[in-house]
Amino acid sequence: MAISPAPGRARVFGDSGRHRVAVFVLDGVIPFELGIPLRIFGAARRPEQDPGRAGLYEVVTCSVRPGAVRTDADFAITVEHGVEALAEADTVVVPASHEWGEVYEEGRLGDELVAAFDAIRPGARVVSICTGSFLLAAAGLLDGRPATTHWSSAAHFQRLFPRVRVDPDVLYVDDGDVLTSAGVAAGIDLCLHIVRRDFGSAVANGVARRTVVPPHREGGQAQYVRRPLPEPQLAGTERARVWALERLAEPVTLRQLAEREAMSVRTFTRRFREEVGMSPGQWLTQQRIEMARQLLESTDLGVDQVARQAGFGTGASLRQHIHSALGVSPTAYRRTFRAASRG
Repeated sequence: MAISPAPGRARVFGDSGRHRVAVFVLDGVIPFELGIPLRIFGAARRPEQDPGRAGLYEVVTCSVRPGAVRTDADFAITVEHGVEALAEADTVVVPASHEWGEVYEEGRLGDELVAAFDAIRPGARVVSICTGSFLLAAAGLLDGRPATTHWSSAAHFQRLFPRVRVDPDVLYVDDGDVLTSAGVAAGIDLCLHIVRRDFGSAVANGVARRTVVPPHREGGQAQYVRRPLPEPQLAGTERARVWALERLAEPVTLRQLAEREAMSVRTFTRRFREEVGMSPGQWLTQQRIEMARQLLESTDLGVDQVARQAGFGTGASLRQHIHSALGVSPTAYRRTFRAASRG
């Protein structure tokens, strides 16, 4: 997973005081992916907020013109908004479609889609789910940028758009104002990340609980790529991960993790990467960063105390890791989300 280069509070739209999200759908849209932004953003509320009141986001669905839009299922949907919704949106989300033809095969947009992307207002955030990234790339929004897409389409995507820096292993990539997710359910991970980036971990965790999904999924999509099945008697690494999560404040060595699964360090490292999509060290750092973010958002602990509880040892180490992952200092991160929680 790629972490946001810098946290930022969500821009708000008009008089509603809410961040407006436009979900841009085309014929052949996959209903599951269409529902992800509507469900995740629609459920975002502050912990103290009345569930009956309007949430933090206003979500609308739009297409090149109002009317019926085919899905890849045995039903169509009726869309009430046209491209004018793109001009009013703070965030535009593009789910995948199975009927893109020239976009997927040739990497180019027809006149209607060119006009639609031209309608997106300057400064708006643009997000793709799964192969929705093909539409963003064809529009030139990913040139020179890091991005991801469904692992099975990654090689074709890279051939079609050689100027894009494709990472086929991660669940999502956040490049500031343009974000892309891997296949299908990784759209949930990306939308939760956006909520966390906009309004903090407490709001994102609340959405995850209501949606009954993990607030932060481990690893990348490399763990879902088809590989030869391991021998049935070979154990996994889940027990070691659970053990480590209970001891993030303590030094945790690779040898200790391997011993929890009765494996050699070499075998454990290989099995861990196969299951999680990253090395044990990368995974531990990621978990500690998430712990530090939650402590910075929800407690008044000093930076040194947060560092110790998250397993970074010293404030200097915490500052280095937070800045590397998020592009800001721990103090700036806390200030951003403390301000957001009072907004």
